[in-house]
Amino acid sequence: MPDKSRSFSHQSWAIPTAVGIVAIALVAYIVWGNAVGSEPAATSATVQATTDADVAPSPDSAAGGVPPTDVDEPGEMTLADAERRDPDDLLAVGPVDAPVVLVVFADYQCQFCARWSDQSLPSMMEYVDDGELRIEWRDVNVYGRDSERAARAAYAAALQDRFWDYHHALYPDGAIRSTAGLTEDSLVETAQQLNLDVPQFRSAMNDDATVAAVTRNQELGIGLGAFSTPFFVMGGQPIVGAQPTEVFVDAFEQALAAEAN
Repeated sequence: MPDKSRSFSHQSWAIPTAVGIVAIALVAYIVWGNAVGSEPAATSATVQATTDADVAPSPDSAAGGVPPTDVDEPGEMTLADAERRDPDDLLAVGPVDAPVVLVVFADYQCQFCARWSDQSLPSMMEYVDDGELRIEWRDVNVYGRDSERAARAAYAAALQDRFWDYHHALYPDGAIRSTAGLTEDSLVETAQQLNLDVPQFRSAMNDDATVAAVTRNQELGIGLGAFSTPFFVMGGQPIVGAQPTEVFVDAFEQALAAEAN
C-alpha cells in the first residue's frame, strides 16, 4: 500500500489571478450543486480544497476551448453518474466490481493533469493491482482541437490494448507536449515508436466510432460541470485539482471503509 508520508506590476498579475480564483470557485459551486442534488448517493459529497496552482481553468471557447453546448446542463447529472463500470471500457483499468472507482476527467494539454499522472497515478495503480480500485479515464478536451486529437489517438492505442503506454507518452516526464507534438503526424509517429500497428492506428484515430467514444466521455465531464481540469470523482465524492498524493490515498481509504460498512 502507498505510504501517506510520500507522496511586474500589480496590475499585470492581479486580474488573471482574480479570474483564476473566480473560475475555480465556479467549479466548486457546480460540484457542490451536483453533490446536494436529488441523487442520494451524492448528497454527502464534499469538495477537496484547491488553489489556482493545481487546476487549469477552461479556456475561452473563442480561443479553441470546447463550449458546453449540445450536452447535459450542469445539475442535470450527479456525481453518481460518473462511474460506468463497463467491462468493455478501453480507458479503464481494474476490476469492474472493485469496491472503489476513481473517475479522472483530464485534458492532454493540461499541465496539472500531466503532473497528477506522473506523481499520483502510480500510487493509485497499486490499489488497482490489489483489486480494490478501478480507474476510469475521461478526456474532457477543454483546450480544443489538439486535445481532442490527442484523445482520439489515445483511444486508437487503446484499441490495440496500449492505452496506458500511449497515455504516458502524451505526458512525457509529467509534462505536456508542445502543439507540434499533437499534430496527427506526430501522434502517428508516437504510435510507431511504441510498435503499434500504424495503419490500423491511423484508421482508428479518424474512425467515426472513435470520435463518438471521445465525444461521449467529453459530454460526461461537461455534464458534471468539469469545465476545468483535472477533476476527479472517487467513490462518488469530488476532488478538484492535482492535489497531493496523500489526498487521494485518504479519499480512497475513506471510500473503501464506507464500502465495507
